[in-house]
Amino acid sequence: MMEPAVCGEPTEPAAPPPLLAQLRAWLAAWLTDERTARELVDYGRVGHYTLALTRWVAIIGQLFTVLFVHFSIGIALPLVPLLAAIAASALVNLVLLWVLGWRARLSERAAAGMFVFDLAQLALLLGLTGGIQNPFVVLLLVPVGIAAGLLGRTFTATVTALGLLVASLLAADPLPLPWFTGGLVFPELYRFAAWAALSTAILLIAVYTYQFAEEARHRAEALAATRLALAREQELAALGGQAAAAAHMLGSPLGTIAVVAKELVNALPADHPLREEANEILDQVHRCREILKTLGPRRAGSEVDRLVRAPLSATLRDIADEFGRAGISTEVRVDSPDGTPEPCLALPPDIRHAIANLVDNAIQFATSRVDILVSSSHERLLVAIRDDGPGFSPDILDWIGEPYLSTRHDRGGLGLGIFIANTLLARTGGKLHFGNTGRGAEVRIEWPAGALERAVEEREHDGGHD
Repeated sequence: MMEPAVCGEPTEPAAPPPLLAQLRAWLAAWLTDERTARELVDYGRVGHYTLALTRWVAIIGQLFTVLFVHFSIGIALPLVPLLAAIAASALVNLVLLWVLGWRARLSERAAAGMFVFDLAQLALLLGLTGGIQNPFVVLLLVPVGIAAGLLGRTFTATVTALGLLVASLLAADPLPLPWFTGGLVFPELYRFAAWAALSTAILLIAVYTYQFAEEARHRAEALAATRLALAREQELAALGGQAAAAAHMLGSPLGTIAVVAKELVNALPADHPLREEANEILDQVHRCREILKTLGPRRAGSEVDRLVRAPLSATLRDIADEFGRAGISTEVRVDSPDGTPEPCLALPPDIRHAIANLVDNAIQFATSRVDILVSSSHERLLVAIRDDGPGFSPDILDWIGEPYLSTRHDRGGLGLGIFIANTLLARTGGKLHFGNTGRGAEVRIEWPAGALERAVEEREHDGGHD
């Protein structure tokens, strides 16, 4: 029995792990390495458990079909190579379970490799039993369809191309289809038609499945991003509630200090050296009370509200200055066709954030200038943001505002900023319109007359209720 090591004494180096354990660790790292590819969790949250279970179902189905056709129906099949191919699939599944377990999340590369193996194994089974003439050739659609729903564009294209290659090889010079009389060879025209139908099905299923899955993923992620933006807004509201509660709780001790300080002022003679300090304490208490009023719930029209209210054009000017970029000039203009004054209000954080997204987008794309127009009338309120950049591509004008539709992929844009802005502005009654002016892009935000003011006032009244 080995004696425990004493502190300060040299210890024997740990023995290296067995070769089998090293191999297992290396395979696990290769199959789940996040640095080599996007994880499968990003494509529908499917892990190794689902794929392994699907393969076991396929293995059982293949084994049952081969044995049933050979022994029950009486059609002679090449059992040895067929059973060897099925056993190889089972062995691969067992090895993956040994390496990864059931709960592992595969890298996209590893998942694509599993689909490639499935296609190769199916190609061997079908090649030994008639090729394109075998009615079970439609099973080639299964790995292609699943891959299109789970993988990204590059690996989906790879698996689809391999599926088309397998279909072509199975149609090129197939072995006879096993039959009671020995073997059947279908006419060449039939084999060509079967190949054309199968190839078309592979392409259509891959394209449509990928498009639908990609749209569903983008919708889900965009919804999550919108929920995150709204959650941040709720956190700000909760923080305001905590500040109001703190202001209320501090009111009592400040009141006590004010009473004591006032009594000291009244009790001390005018020439007493402490009277001036008592007056200073009383002044500071009054100042603290004024500060706490700004943290408490606000009513529309309150003194604090009037302090933070500003003309909409001034708020837009502040936003433009905040997101300004060297070499880009910004100008904010006010227009009132019928003399209606622009609104003077305090924009809530989420609405300001939505408008700031649009202004920032214009500044990022502008060549030298961004113009912001505020136009108010008795019918509507308009904010137009124009830049002198390349403008919007005509191909995407009708789709701008959809999640993950961006004109600046080279700059890392995902289109979520406009999507979130559209969602937040719609809650105030605003509508976004996108277009080109001939010398750049234009984004127009339109509200019915008074809609933005009413939305802001509702927020203020809701925040003012205890």
